[in-house]
Amino acid sequence: MDFKENRKEELYSQAIPAGKRRYFFDVKETKGGDKFVVITESRKIFDNNTGEFYYDKNKMFLYKEDFNKFRQGLDNALSFIETGIVPPPVVVEEEYRPRTEEFNLDGSAALDDINFKI
Repeated sequence: MDFKENRKEELYSQAIPAGKRRYFFDVKETKGGDKFVVITESRKIFDNNTGEFYYDKNKMFLYKEDFNKFRQGLDNALSFIETGIVPPPVVVEEEYRPRTEEFNLDGSAALDDINFKI
């Protein structure tokens, strides 16, 4: 089996031409069956050294658990551009994260010993 046979195809794909850029919205599926979106920005760029064009691509992967937060953030940004009014921030429920900091025997922790993960 070669690489191409092993690779999953997109379930859905849409290209949006936008001047010198092109945006792609591709829906793919994980091995576990969860669907996610890959947003790709592709720009055609001329390389002065080689005298040839090439495509610069930037990808972002958006998973189902983040769809609503992403949509709210994008809506807020677009609303601000259109109205100039700063919208309220996106409210995100605090997610459970295991504690990774180490404590001294007395229960205290020096700041240098705390692993701040965001």
